[in-house]
Amino acid sequence: MGFIWSLIVGGVIGAIAGAITSKGKSMGWIANIIAGLIGSSVGQSLFGSFGPSLAGMAIIPSIIGAVIVVAVVSLFTGKNS
Repeated sequence: MGFIWSLIVGGVIGAIAGAITSKGKSMGWIANIIAGLIGSSVGQSLFGSFGPSLAGMAIIPSIIGAVIVVAVVSLFTGKNS
């Protein structure tokens, strides 16, 4: 059940990051989950794990990391919408 909870939280974090960067609709929900999970580990390794935590992911650094991941991925894939 913990794995499913992590996927759900990762998807929400990825969707928030997609909405912040306005790239979420072009990515799809699977890419949002991946961006959220990868962004969580990137954000926590860069900024630490401060703030509220859900499913083992610190929310604020995870969102910041997911925004970075979405921006980098959209830079390389060339999706501007």
